[in-house]
Amino acid sequence: MRRRKARELALRMLYQMETNGDDPELALAKYCETFPYQRDIVDYAKLLLSGVTKEKSVIDRYIEDACEHWKMHRITYVDKNILRLGIYEMFFSVDVPPKVAIDEAIELGKKYGNEDSRSFVNGVMDRIFKDYYAKEIRVNNESR
Repeated sequence: MRRRKARELALRMLYQMETNGDDPELALAKYCETFPYQRDIVDYAKLLLSGVTKEKSVIDRYIEDACEHWKMHRITYVDKNILRLGIYEMFFSVDVPPKVAIDEAIELGKKYGNEDSRSFVNGVMDRIFKDYYAKEIRVNNESR
């Protein structure tokens, strides 16, 4: 439950970054001055924000490849940032299993997206899991 709150908080800050050009971590600090959160929630939100920011080009490439008939600029800011969070957790978070990352992204889509967000996020995350995650795991296991 705490991680879900952290994901929601990170999503709000990523949205601010998209719409206002704000630095997400600075936006988080300002937001938490007005709406305080427990330390572990803020810490996980910071981890997500810094990770998504650092790996944004890789993450966006996964999204673009999985969305054959959609250009990045056509994806809503909310859906795009839900996907970024989910993909970051799927590939770069060692303690979040990929299925959990997918489920959490779908939940964010249901709560914050439009009526099509849930199925869109589910389809993109599932495709990325099948096309990229499974292959990367296989390659990493073979190289050991």
